[in-house]
Amino acid sequence: MTGSPPVLAAGDIVFLNLPLWAWQVAFSAVGVLALVLLARTAWEPTTNSLRWWALGNIVVNAGIAVSGATVRVTASGLGCSEWPRCTPDSFVPVDTGHTALQAAIEFGNRTLTFLVLAVGVIVLIAVLRLRPRRRDLMVMAALVPAGVLGQAVVGGITVWSELHPASVASHFLLSMLVVFLTVAFYVRCREPRGELRLTVSPLARRLAATLAVLGFLVLVAGTVVTGNGPHGGDPGAPRWGFDMVAVARTHAWLAWSVLILAVALTVLLTRARAPRPVRLQAWLVLAALLGQGIIGYTQYILGVPEGLVVLHVLGSALTWIAIARLYFATAERVAVTGPAPSPAGPVEAAPRSPSAPEPRLRPGPV
Repeated sequence: MTGSPPVLAAGDIVFLNLPLWAWQVAFSAVGVLALVLLARTAWEPTTNSLRWWALGNIVVNAGIAVSGATVRVTASGLGCSEWPRCTPDSFVPVDTGHTALQAAIEFGNRTLTFLVLAVGVIVLIAVLRLRPRRRDLMVMAALVPAGVLGQAVVGGITVWSELHPASVASHFLLSMLVVFLTVAFYVRCREPRGELRLTVSPLARRLAATLAVLGFLVLVAGTVVTGNGPHGGDPGAPRWGFDMVAVARTHAWLAWSVLILAVALTVLLTRARAPRPVRLQAWLVLAALLGQGIIGYTQYILGVPEGLVVLHVLGSALTWIAIARLYFATAERVAVTGPAPSPAGPVEAAPRSPSAPEPRLRPGPV
């Protein structure tokens, strides 16, 4: 009888006389260094540069949620069995007891955290350099890196609990809350200090808020389905043990509720001739929801193949971003110069002279 294949550590994969984990550390270090070099735009921030850094904040925080799904479907969740160390004796994946690929995937996901944190810190520095200071932006910019650090702690609890579905769900949901914050910052950093005014009717604003709440409940239900399904991050990971049909149907019913509400909101915005950006965001939400539905039902029929699971998590992040973007589009901050305009339709902005330079935000000492 042939024995089982040997279990390799990530250190057993060698490129140019260096173990794989060394390349992963180098990649993360180079990435952080590149961000630091680019961060000179954050030292003297402009509206445009801050907007791009805010967009990067969204991308990296959504991206690490997708990389976490890759860890789960490849059974790599315990590729590093300890935290903050990878093994009891090492911070890098040596003698992990898992295959080389599994150790590399989990260790790689951990090193990506430094890139995510670096972007969050750069955005915070840029906000601290703004003059005049924006307290609303400072709070959001500070909460994002704090959330990333919190993610690291929750990740450690997840490892210590041997991937209990409750901790795995908390890990993902905290990521989605941080993503919501990054979207809020992206929207608000492009607006002046001033009064928050509706761009739509109060009813549409309430429906958009309800859509965000229901959207988050769909995410919660999705984590319950995940905690009951076959991709627990490790063959020995605990499972909820709920009836799979019941939890899947609950998840589907909530998703259908979100879709119906999104259709109703889109019709309302269209009939009320809401500002074009708001209507566009509503259509993007519908497109994302339909795409998610197709992926979700397909993976259910095919027995949740790994690739579709990762694609579904990516779709979840994109749909959540679209819902958040729609909610924040229903109101905007404007400089108070007169009576509030009616929210029934778009407000035309005065054209800016083509020769006028981009407004520069005066930096100040941190």
